[in-house]
Amino acid sequence: MKILKESFKETLMSVSPVVIIVILLSLFVVDITSSMMWSFILGALLIIVGLGIFLYGIETGMEPAGKKFGNTVAETASRWLIAFISFILGFSVTVAEPDLLILGQEIETATGGLLIAPIVVVAVSIGVGIMIAFGVFRLMHNFSISKFFLIIYIAIFILAFFADEGTIAMAFDASGATTGALTTPFVLVLSASIAARKGGDEANENSFGLVGAMSTGPIIAVFLLVLFTQSDIQAADVQYEYTDDVISPIISAIGPTFLESFIALLPIIILFLIMNWLTFKTEKSELMKIFKGFGYTVIGLTMFLIGVNEGFMDMGHFLGSEIATYGMWWLIIIGLILGLVVVLAEPAVQVLGDQVSEVSNGQIKKPILMSALSLGVGIAVGLSMLRISLGGFEVWHVLLPGFVLAIVLSFFSPPIFTGIAFDAGGVASGPMAVTFILAFAQGAANYISTADALDAFGVIAFIALTPIITVQILGVSYNIRSKS
Repeated sequence: MKILKESFKETLMSVSPVVIIVILLSLFVVDITSSMMWSFILGALLIIVGLGIFLYGIETGMEPAGKKFGNTVAETASRWLIAFISFILGFSVTVAEPDLLILGQEIETATGGLLIAPIVVVAVSIGVGIMIAFGVFRLMHNFSISKFFLIIYIAIFILAFFADEGTIAMAFDASGATTGALTTPFVLVLSASIAARKGGDEANENSFGLVGAMSTGPIIAVFLLVLFTQSDIQAADVQYEYTDDVISPIISAIGPTFLESFIALLPIIILFLIMNWLTFKTEKSELMKIFKGFGYTVIGLTMFLIGVNEGFMDMGHFLGSEIATYGMWWLIIIGLILGLVVVLAEPAVQVLGDQVSEVSNGQIKKPILMSALSLGVGIAVGLSMLRISLGGFEVWHVLLPGFVLAIVLSFFSPPIFTGIAFDAGGVASGPMAVTFILAFAQGAANYISTADALDAFGVIAFIALTPIITVQILGVSYNIRSKS
């Protein structure tokens, strides 16, 4: 019960800042109908309860399963078997990631069905599985984390030369969306289990970096998906429709959404059953606890998706288009405020602050990191609103120098900070970024005559880039202090 209460507390902290901002905007800036406000409030409540149950399910079911998978990978002698298990694990957890399911729907809408959501989700999940396998090999063989990311990002930027602006934005957004509430804790547990089994002086250092490795897979996957299917990505003419009916859409969505959630989680459940039969041999009491956790995860995911689709994102679309009518500077200021507030409310960001303080022996205080992240993410969202407002400001104008700086910093920052930094890229781009902030950007792009539906993509990528640079700058600072 204590774990469930903590989960609800985390989700309440995460969602409530957005709710407060919306209420303030409705009181002083934008005229919002009562039916839309009630739909938003009900959606927010479903997200708070659903995400709380989802996180509880992860902690009681997914994380114990992740430890078992991690121990199995670490004890496996065959490299090919390690690669296969790591790939299957990466694919299975990613295909059920709530943030990715939402992003897949948004990509399908923005491209007018040219890239359908299931294909995007499966392609991205395959990319994650492959990169987790590479990341595990890097960990097992002590390959330099700086050189690893250098090689991967060189490959990414080569592929980017053959992609258009919309594809680049969607690819980097997919990277941020995959490191969400399900994949991040599962992969962190997997990484920690392998590092602990491997042992040695670098065990703590090796616990980080696998989330950063997996987040590169979606970028490559989206590039290759568009390249191999020879898709000519064009923005669809998106028209958002709002209904005065508050309850009926929620009720009608329960059945289809539950089925979607169950199918999404089915691969990891089947994999666990197979591995338990072959190797785990889990005791009956523990097995029942894990499957109870799986059940909570399905129920929580269902409630979360209904809350997002039936009210929460509609409000984001509406506010984005309405704020855009006031002009570019209003859009940038509101975007900046959203970024400043939302990142501080992400529970995983609080955990990151504790991690950095611990590994720096208290030399880098948590408030310093939190302030730097808040300012960075605020600037990232503000930059996204500026890019949507101005023609000719493309997503690679920020991403190219940003990731070049991140790679350069990795050679001057302690390896453990580099691992944490690339893992942290997914921490900031949590559920609120993928749902409300992306919807806000899409609403703005829909109103501005010089923009289209594809211009909204890139905002998650900007948010995910910020922690990579911020944490490594703090790592360089820590290095200088240690030497002096």
